[in-house]
Amino acid sequence: MKWRGRAKSSNVEDRRGSGGIRMGGKGILGGGMGVVVLILYLLLGGNPGDIINQSQIFNSDNQGTYQQTAEEEELAEFVSVVLADTEYVWGEIFSSHNLEYEEPTLVLYSGYVQSACGTAGSSTGPFYCPGDSKVYIDLSFYQELQSFFNAPGDTAMAYVVAHEVGHHVQNQMGIMDQVQKLRAKLSTEEYNKLSVRLELQADYLAGVWAHYVDDMNILEEGDLEEALNAASAVGDDRIQKQTQGYVVPDSFTHGTSAQRVNWFMKGYEEGDLDQWDTFSVSEENL
Repeated sequence: MKWRGRAKSSNVEDRRGSGGIRMGGKGILGGGMGVVVLILYLLLGGNPGDIINQSQIFNSDNQGTYQQTAEEEELAEFVSVVLADTEYVWGEIFSSHNLEYEEPTLVLYSGYVQSACGTAGSSTGPFYCPGDSKVYIDLSFYQELQSFFNAPGDTAMAYVVAHEVGHHVQNQMGIMDQVQKLRAKLSTEEYNKLSVRLELQADYLAGVWAHYVDDMNILEEGDLEEALNAASAVGDDRIQKQTQGYVVPDSFTHGTSAQRVNWFMKGYEEGDLDQWDTFSVSEENL
């Protein structure tokens, strides 16, 4: 992506260095596999309040010893530029619908962070909290994206930011609240299906972002493929197969790799909100 020297967002809150994270014993998630399970549930939009508040998270002995590397500082600048692009894109789209876009805040943290959705550790992966309209990212996730998910490239990380901002768009439109209100009325399996539709819609919105930045001549050769690879890498089926060797469709909360790629591409090709209603699509066509 062409990002160096471009405008950065002013809506970035830097909390890096405010503390660390340690889990009491193996905790509710159980060792290293717990990190994977937590990422599986929370990555790209899961509700951190569901699991985070059950975790034994407290200050670690290395609190205050955080040191920023040159690579991390460059990544912080990069995500700030991406956030600025999302602000422009959604500001334009909302304006075209006679609406006012309220820009979210991007919180950078290291170790753990307190949000309106609870206390989150870096193992949760990036998430959006509707309670405070903020996107939370520990930049160490970029390494996780490359190593565990095999999704390298700056546009892969940009896709993550755009997806989380997509949840902010859903929140402003009242969609997240509508889905949340149904939680107590549905079985876990039924609610999971709604969650998948919510996540695929956020992927569509990330695709709309990609459409706009491509028109702005910001994407370079291979960038779209990086974003698609990231969308595929975080499909429920692919992660479950990778972590436990088999898949459980009823437990999907974000959609399959094919679904995530498909909805991202729909948003990229359409470039507007005309086809974004994932909730009205039949399950076989999802």
